[in-house]
Amino acid sequence: MDPSKTAFVFPGQGAQYAGMGRELAGRHPAAAAAFDDADRALGFELSRLCFEGPDSDLQLTANTQPAILTVSIAVHRVIAEAGIEPDFVAGHSLGEYSALVAAGGLDFAAAVRTVRLRGRFMQEAVPVGEGAMAAVLGLDADAVARVCVDAADGDVVAPANFNSPLQTVIAGHRPAVERAARRARDAGAKRAITLPVSAPFHSSLMRPAEQRLAVELDAVDFADLAVPLVTNVDARFVSTGPEARDALKRQPSRPVRWTETVRRLLDAGVDTFVEIGPGTTLTRLVRSMAKSVTMLNAEDASSLDRVLAALPHRPHRARDGGPAGRPSHPDDGRG
Repeated sequence: MDPSKTAFVFPGQGAQYAGMGRELAGRHPAAAAAFDDADRALGFELSRLCFEGPDSDLQLTANTQPAILTVSIAVHRVIAEAGIEPDFVAGHSLGEYSALVAAGGLDFAAAVRTVRLRGRFMQEAVPVGEGAMAAVLGLDADAVARVCVDAADGDVVAPANFNSPLQTVIAGHRPAVERAARRARDAGAKRAITLPVSAPFHSSLMRPAEQRLAVELDAVDFADLAVPLVTNVDARFVSTGPEARDALKRQPSRPVRWTETVRRLLDAGVDTFVEIGPGTTLTRLVRSMAKSVTMLNAEDASSLDRVLAALPHRPHRARDGGPAGRPSHPDDGRG
């Protein structure tokens, strides 16, 4: 196996900020076109919300999700236009939609419309204030899981994001999350921080949202991917449209297995990770697990220029829902 491979990884909710994408759209027609496409798909100026805010509107889940997706794809279009292609893709939660668009498995306009609904369904699944999430730092995942079992007391609380070996996000009913956070600190966690989110994402409380979203996803066309994707729910490689759809349908109520995702990519020979989209959260998480790999991120003009200069340019393949060839799997996709 050739040990030198590149993975594009795409961020999820929480990476948003007012002003994201504005400079890129002003400099790169390919990026500007992505914002125009999103505005048409949604029937309102999502671009203005990304470029100008206000933060209060941008933080609404139904706006946040298509906004991050659009910025990520705007950046990716510039990179793809330069002939830079990955060997694999992955995305954190919402970022899996961006990864699928980048891999040619999902049409961008359809993805924007779907994630707007996804955000609405997830917000409506639990009344505001009843759910919560907290990040537990400095305690291994097994210990966090035990803390959640001990703290549940008839409520829901469980790991939601396995972000790194020593960072696990928990989610569920607010009182249970608060109990689990206290118990985690007592068990030796360095920190247990309640997150400023509006719903307990990736917990069993999201099942009503999952059921509603499944209906929408069944109505969307999925193509086979041009490069393999590592899914959140199973942390395994997939490359067919049906596999990708199935993973997204199961995603809202199940944990994000990001630690396993990164390990799977490392085992496949990835030595360069490029985070595409707002923020550097995934860059920090990957670096905490593999300090020797090359980490790049592209979210604005200067960081994009560094990526364009650092990566080899290859013959361009179709993207953003265009024709996609069937790739080979490093492990036949069964991992």
